[in-house]
Amino acid sequence: MSIDEAVARRRSVRGYLPDEVPQDRLRELLALAQLAPSNCNIQPWITHVLSGPSLRSLGDKMVAAAEAGIPPDPDFSADRKFEGVYRARQIDAAVQLYGAMGIDRHDRPRRDWAYRRNLDFFGAPHAALIFLHHTFEEREAVDLGIYAQTLMLLLTSRGISSCAQGALGLYPGIIRDHLGLPQTHRLIFGISFGYEDPAVEANRARVGRAGLEDAVVFHSDAARA
Repeated sequence: MSIDEAVARRRSVRGYLPDEVPQDRLRELLALAQLAPSNCNIQPWITHVLSGPSLRSLGDKMVAAAEAGIPPDPDFSADRKFEGVYRARQIDAAVQLYGAMGIDRHDRPRRDWAYRRNLDFFGAPHAALIFLHHTFEEREAVDLGIYAQTLMLLLTSRGISSCAQGALGLYPGIIRDHLGLPQTHRLIFGISFGYEDPAVEANRARVGRAGLEDAVVFHSDAARA
């Protein structure tokens, strides 16, 4: 599909079929994602792709931690409070998602269940966990975002759905232990991906986007004349 179609069709999918993406296709798309731009071409992303039993085992460990009441310990702050229009957008996204799932805002058990689905990668057959070396900061984290969007658009163009998840960065210690990684690898977020299961209620959710006039300001000599 065209780049326009891929951008328009990409959305966060929260329920997947068990079918795995063929390994040669995964390698093809990840190789293309390596062409993403980065500051000074340093390519700071460190990507670990999990599939099959390794992925399911990791999901079980993180869900168990949440159920045991173990507090998250992310490598980067995850408790920012949004205000104004940003808070309104956050609330709208939650309303659309929980509404599609038939979960009332006061139904704490079901909302907790929905949260734990994040930690099990929404049942996806694959996940990419994206790390940043501890010597890097905000500028390099931006590069990871560019890389992630490149990867997700490539997935979309091949009919593969995805969901970028900040929640996958809540238990980085568990993930590092699972993968045998050093503390120098700081986890930013992850991307669950695979083929969408249209029967999953969460996949009916749709969220809007701000209008161009709310996000972009044009400047030109003509405008000042």
